[in-house]
Amino acid sequence: MFKKSKNKFKGRVLYYGQCYYNAWYLSRELRKLGWKADVVNYNENENDQMYYHGEDFRFRWSKISNVIPHILFYIRTFFSYDIIHFSGAGGIGFLWQFYKLFRKFKIDKFLPERWDIRLLKLAGKKIVYSNNSCLDGVSQTSFSKWGPENVCRDYCIWYNHPEVCSDKKNLAWGKTRNELADYQCTLGGNRADYNNDPRVHEAPWFYCLDKDFWSPDLLIPTNYRLPIAKDVIKIYHSVGNFESRTAAINSKNIKCTHIYIPLIERLKKEGYKVELIFFYDVPNKKLRYYQVQADIIVDMLTFGFFGANVREGMMLGIPCVCYLRPEWLASMRKEIPEYVDKLPVISATPETIYDVLKDLIKNPEKRKEIGRQSREFALKFHSSDVAAKKFEQIYLNLLGNKK
Repeated sequence: MFKKSKNKFKGRVLYYGQCYYNAWYLSRELRKLGWKADVVNYNENENDQMYYHGEDFRFRWSKISNVIPHILFYIRTFFSYDIIHFSGAGGIGFLWQFYKLFRKFKIDKFLPERWDIRLLKLAGKKIVYSNNSCLDGVSQTSFSKWGPENVCRDYCIWYNHPEVCSDKKNLAWGKTRNELADYQCTLGGNRADYNNDPRVHEAPWFYCLDKDFWSPDLLIPTNYRLPIAKDVIKIYHSVGNFESRTAAINSKNIKCTHIYIPLIERLKKEGYKVELIFFYDVPNKKLRYYQVQADIIVDMLTFGFFGANVREGMMLGIPCVCYLRPEWLASMRKEIPEYVDKLPVISATPETIYDVLKDLIKNPEKRKEIGRQSREFALKFHSSDVAAKKFEQIYLNLLGNKK
């Protein structure tokens, strides 16, 4: 349908939409390998910008003056890229303004869903997608069955907000996503509903970081130094969008802040020299200055896996604690056994976290060794230079070029 233009690139990939900073660092490293790799930021939520580290193009959907540039960029995509890599639940889309416009005037009933993406596929473009949330293609009902607690009902503020998360919404997206994507990235083993599909792969390399930006030897500016004595064990905890994700009635959230605050107070009363360093809604580029000063990083105790906070902690060489769901690890082991077997994150639950923290507090050499293993692990599985080499092969395989 469209002829490929002659070019000097090994391959051409467009990251349409941000996934934290992952696509940015991956694209920069792919460029070093001879790829055309560009990142588009179309997110208009200013709060989300604190998680992004760069972009090549930015679109604003609310401005009518941007309609023509959007159409032109879409047309250019047919000639300029071989792969379009999307991220996030609901995120496989290109001409977002037209979705709303066509729906308003009921034109959408004459077109297939995500018609713009289907046109790209007809033109031979490969669609890649990165999963980045628990509601991505998995219903509340299925997720709640993992146990031992009902994580959705007992910990998540979005449980009774169907506009954000519901069986109907999550499954409808999963169906659409699986129809469109040729290859899907995930990490964590949550293989229920539409995640239980051969096109969904455990791909830790996509969720990558720059090894120098998150370095254990990071130079900390004076104004970011914590006013806490060196002999005090600093336990770091953070929550993005804290207020919107925390219940006003009981202060519960999926990150388990409501567990950590009283737990640290208990440890203090028992004579342990510890301090909770708690941050929320701090721009990601600055947050690392606080993270690197921590002795231990603590995260979710009921969800079953970890996200960016723990990956950053491991890259900084800090021991990290969160709940690792055994069923998910078993699922992951089928595809990435070495990742699971070498994973240095310490698993804990609300019932065991007290003993886990006491053990780490009492054993500085253990903390040091786990920190060393964590940095080594992150370099192997989450460093952007390694990720680029992995994704070069993934993308070439999709294009039928198995070099």
